[in-house]
Amino acid sequence: MAVVPMVWAGDRLRLLDQRRLPLEEAWLELTSASEVADAIREMAVRGAPAIGVAAAYGMALAAFHGENRQVADAILRSSRPTAVNLFWALDRIGLVKEWSGNEILAEAMRIESEDREANLAIGRHGAELLRPGTRILTVCNTGSLATAGHGTALGVIRTGHEKGVLSHVYACETRPRQQGLRLTAWELTKDGIPFSAIADGAAGYLMRLGKVDAVIAGADRIAANGDTANKIGTYTLAVLARAHGIPFYIAAPMSTVDLAIKDGSQIPIEERSAEELTIIDGHCVAPSGCPVYNPAFDVTPAELISAIITEKGVALPPFQFPP
Repeated sequence: MAVVPMVWAGDRLRLLDQRRLPLEEAWLELTSASEVADAIREMAVRGAPAIGVAAAYGMALAAFHGENRQVADAILRSSRPTAVNLFWALDRIGLVKEWSGNEILAEAMRIESEDREANLAIGRHGAELLRPGTRILTVCNTGSLATAGHGTALGVIRTGHEKGVLSHVYACETRPRQQGLRLTAWELTKDGIPFSAIADGAAGYLMRLGKVDAVIAGADRIAANGDTANKIGTYTLAVLARAHGIPFYIAAPMSTVDLAIKDGSQIPIEERSAEELTIIDGHCVAPSGCPVYNPAFDVTPAELISAIITEKGVALPPFQFPP
């Protein structure tokens, strides 16, 4: 069975708790919008498209249980600030006139289905950029766990593997929460795709050795000019790729493009708790009172991006997106 991050179970949302992977596959049973918001905030579910789908189901739960529509919407909107798919999905739900569990659920299911189809299309378009024997470096987790299925950047990798043009994947561990080591490595192992997990700091050295043919990352928000917010460390990879003459691709659905934001300077960047850096497996590894700056995302300027792969096709610079 393909990996899925969530399942609608009639009267609740079953959510695979990604904080406990890869050691344990545990499912949360969510029955309210506030519980879904907590799961998003605490990163039990993460990845911009998956966050949007989960929020839509959160609104369905609210409707079924007679919660106030505006309150439920506000609770979910406050869960995480950077991933635009969260707000896009809630805006879609807001267009449903009738505050009815069945009506809201039907729209949530459409959002999930559309995202899955978009990911498959992203995979097809992205694989066309790969030549036989391509070695790809990627960051964070952009697979089935981060979406409604198949994935964005990891979806391109999956399709490339299916088509026989992919040689190897280098998965950056992605500090501080190690989504690459815990989640991407888990998905690649399940799919039998050849890969090596690497320390984040090894990426430049691999490029210098000529072992990387392309870098592919996902996105949490793309500004109208193509500036892209993604997991912290993505900008560093884009700079390294440019220095070594390696194409740097972004893979994301059109729902991640925010035409209301002119450029990356307007993208809100979430700052998370110091403990994500200073505590590992329950043990503090930093001096007591150590000051910490922990932005969850950075912004890669459009001029460093070789192409943006969406379900509509491959966009080349200068980037222009249809309204």
